[in-house]
Amino acid sequence: MSERSVPKKQRGKRWYTILSPEEYGTTPLGETIAEDPAQVEGRTVEVTLGDLTDTQGANNTKLTFRVTSVTSDAAYTEFIRHELARDYLRSLIRRGASKISTTLTLLTADDYRVQVQAVGFTTKKAKRSQEEAIRKIMTDLITETATARSFSELTESVVEGRLSSAIYTAAKEIYPLRRIEIAKLELDAHPAEVAAEEEAAVDVDAAVAE
Repeated sequence: MSERSVPKKQRGKRWYTILSPEEYGTTPLGETIAEDPAQVEGRTVEVTLGDLTDTQGANNTKLTFRVTSVTSDAAYTEFIRHELARDYLRSLIRRGASKISTTLTLLTADDYRVQVQAVGFTTKKAKRSQEEAIRKIMTDLITETATARSFSELTESVVEGRLSSAIYTAAKEIYPLRRIEIAKLELDAHPAEVAAEEEAAVDVDAAVAE
């Protein structure tokens, strides 16, 4: 393509193919353009799980990836968010039934800090005590899973639906359930960031104690 045929604002810029992490097959997610590779780092791209796996039934699940490193023509990413479409979650709500939710901030076994939002839907209106019992099961199982697994393992368990299935199996003994979903899993901080925050907190406590 001649320089004359390239739009003026694109001259001197390069296209980079954005690739999914290795655990997602290093699959092309799209392209981005920039004058310098450093401008590409930190950019994010959102795709549906259906697009990534070529599975039509998974289009309600959105995955977000962030560019962490760039080569001459490729941008490599890390997983940062799993989220279910709001329209899908609204479709699960039924009049006269209970909606039970919980939001947790946890550290994985390899010290990634994550935020997890879970939601459950009963077939009919449950008693307050039953709702609290289901919420406790949700909280306990999510906490046990996150703290015992690496960030990658936790992500896999959520994306593949194993964690929500485990919660459903345990919680349905309390009251009949229509659905349990992990509505959102988001990377909040890397291990180095967590360690730096903890060190800063220690320094502040030490200064206060003096």
